Amino acid sequence: MAIDRRTLLGLAIAGLAPQAFRIGPAAAQAPFDPPRKIPLSATPIEAFSLQDPALRRFGELEYRGGLVLRSPNRHFGGYSGLNIAADGATFIAVSDQGTWLSGRILYRDAVPIGIADAEVALALDAQGRPVKERKWYDLEALAADGDTLYVAIERVNQILKFDYGKDGLSARGQPIAVPAAFKDLPYNKGIEGLAFAPPGHPLAGALIAISERGLDKAGNIRGFLIGGSQPGQFTIRRDDEFDISDCALLPRGDLLILERRYSPARGLAIRLRRIAQMQIRPEAVLDGRTLFEADLGFQIDNMEGLAVHRGASGETILTMISDDNFSFLQRTLLLQFVLAGE
Repeated sequence: MAIDRRTLLGLAIAGLAPQAFRIGPAAAQAPFDPPRKIPLSATPIEAFSLQDPALRRFGELEYRGGLVLRSPNRHFGGYSGLNIAADGATFIAVSDQGTWLSGRILYRDAVPIGIADAEVALALDAQGRPVKERKWYDLEALAADGDTLYVAIERVNQILKFDYGKDGLSARGQPIAVPAAFKDLPYNKGIEGLAFAPPGHPLAGALIAISERGLDKAGNIRGFLIGGSQPGQFTIRRDDEFDISDCALLPRGDLLILERRYSPARGLAIRLRRIAQMQIRPEAVLDGRTLFEADLGFQIDNMEGLAVHRGASGETILTMISDDNFSFLQRTLLLQFVLAGE
C-alpha cells in the first residue's frame, strides 16, 4: 500500500516510520574531536502558509521568515533545544543525540537568509566524556543564565550545567540537584521544556522545567521550579491531545509554551500558549490563551525548540527549530515570527 509523505512524516515524528525511512543513531553518530566546522546550507522559506503564500499574520504572530537547514555532516540533526543571544544572530542548539550546533543567523532587512560559522561538538559530561557514551538520551531542552547553559536529558531525568562562557563548546556538564519526583516521569516523556528566570522576575534564579507528558492524576502535565525562592511543583492543563515541546520566557516575564500534537487520525499540529508570570507558583494549575496554531497546511515539521529575543527595533521575536529525528522524511526548519503587541 502506498503511503503519502504526510503520513510518513507523521510516522517519523511518532517514532513509527519503517526502518527503511530512518537513519538510526549509530549511523548518525561517529566519534570526532569537538568542535568542528561543518558545511551548512540554508534555503529561505518565503511563505509560511501553503494555501495562501501572501498571508503573513497567524493568530498573534507575524511571520518574519524561515530557513530549511541541511548539512552532509552525519552529526547534524535532531535539534530539540535552542538559545539565541541578545544580538539576535548568535545561536546554540542541542541535539537529541548529544551534540551541539552553534553559528550565526544572517539577515537581510530583518529576514533570516542564511547561517554562518556553523560548528558541531560533542556535549561532554563532568569527566570530559561524550554524554552519548553514557547512553544519556535525549538532550531535549536548553536554557541560558547569561553565559551558563542548562540542558535537560529526558530519559535519565537529569539536568547538566555548562560554563559556556568560559569553555565554549568544550564545556563539561555538571549535574545539578533535581527534584526526586523527576524519577516518576514516564520513560521518553520527561523534561522537554526548560527556561531560566532572570533577575527581576518573580521567580528569579529558578529553572522552570516542564515534562512532555508526565501527567498527574487529573491528567495535567507536570512541571517543576528548581532553585529560586519558591521551589516546588506545578501542573499545566492539558487539552486537545497536545504535549509540551519547549518553553521560553518573554522579556516581560510571561511564559510561552510550545506544544505538539500527532495522531494518525488528526495528523501533526503545533501550538503556542501564553501563561501570565504571576500564575507560575508551586501547586498552581497553569493555563493560558492560545497565540498560534498550525498544522501541515503550513511550513512546519517536528517543532521542538523555542527561543525569544528582542529585534533591532525592540520587537519580540520568537524562533523555533525542528527535530528531524535523523530521518530524510523530515526537515530541520528554523522559523521566525514577531509577537504582536510586545
